[in-house]
Amino acid sequence: MKLPLGFRYAAAYAGIRKQQQDDVALIVPDAPAQAAAVFTRNIIQAAPVRLARKNLQASKGRVAAVLVNAGNANCATRTGDIVALASCKAVAKALKTKPQYVLPASTGVIGVELDPQPLAEAVPKLVAGLSPDHFEAVARAIMTTDTRMKVASEEISFRKGSVRIAGMTKGAGMIHPNMATTLAFVMTDAALPARTLREMLVSATERSFNSLTIDGDTSTNDTLALLASGASKVKPDEKERKVFEEVLAWVLESLAEQIAADGEGARKLIRIRAAGFKTSDEARKIARAIANSPLVKTAIAGSDPNWGRILAAAGYSGVAFDPSKIDIHLQRILVCRGGLAADFDEAELKQKLDEPEVRIRIVQNGKGQGEARFFTCDLTEGYIQINGSYRT
Repeated sequence: MKLPLGFRYAAAYAGIRKQQQDDVALIVPDAPAQAAAVFTRNIIQAAPVRLARKNLQASKGRVAAVLVNAGNANCATRTGDIVALASCKAVAKALKTKPQYVLPASTGVIGVELDPQPLAEAVPKLVAGLSPDHFEAVARAIMTTDTRMKVASEEISFRKGSVRIAGMTKGAGMIHPNMATTLAFVMTDAALPARTLREMLVSATERSFNSLTIDGDTSTNDTLALLASGASKVKPDEKERKVFEEVLAWVLESLAEQIAADGEGARKLIRIRAAGFKTSDEARKIARAIANSPLVKTAIAGSDPNWGRILAAAGYSGVAFDPSKIDIHLQRILVCRGGLAADFDEAELKQKLDEPEVRIRIVQNGKGQGEARFFTCDLTEGYIQINGSYRT
């Protein structure tokens, strides 16, 4: 990976997790970065989410550090706000900056009090361990039920030089983002102001994390932050900004796909494409309904080409369409034409559905231009096993 210039990273074990595995992390730009973030729309919001919103507004989009902990969501607790603020103050003191320049984030169990002492004691260790080489250590430290690290990066050549974008995310369950995902942090060394970053992030998020579902559950801690160090000294012009936004979307889409592929208990990544509808919003609603359907997800788990479940899910999406104009493809094989069964070799398709990546395409024939993609995974007994014992 070619990482953006101007950032250092560190991870450590503070004792928040039961198992001895890094559970706190720090991301620090060499100078306060321009930043933007999107957060959960769940009514129940964790203390670090509330404080991160407040700090980002108070600092006018500038961030000197991102502090993350795993193993405890710091949500729905009596001391949540106190702990989140104390953590930011500890980092600010160590880095000689202001608390409002620190962006806090947490992930883990909801409703369990978080002891601020281990966090505070870990801060000097984190600061001492800061290095441009510890990007992946942070990516691993923020994992919970994830089975693998999730990172992505791109490099763009502009007229005045190259800029880099690199992101990390975590998430495998409680994933039905309504802004972002559980936690995601994206860094760039491009010179871009906070307002521009915000516009780009909202647009790219809609194509990526807002087009992702594992189980239909929106987390209380969702945080997606984008930081620009400006260390490349390359300030994209208006035309180049459009290219940058597109590449940013690629990075976020890669991260979203990695989450879908690593869904709790999942064996298959499912890519859904809806096309030919009146608007992109209508196409997204249909793709989302299909992605969230337990019957569709279990059919894919069993390699069952039961296209009727796909059609039924589209039918209850809330979008008005003519069933007689609907075609459905599974693994690029036409299984439904005009809302009715098409001729296909079921044994052949069942074999194709055994593959680790499955494609579903639903099209309304006509003049509609609206289309959307969605990412999800199959639903297996593994999901129940993981979530039936998450706290214990």
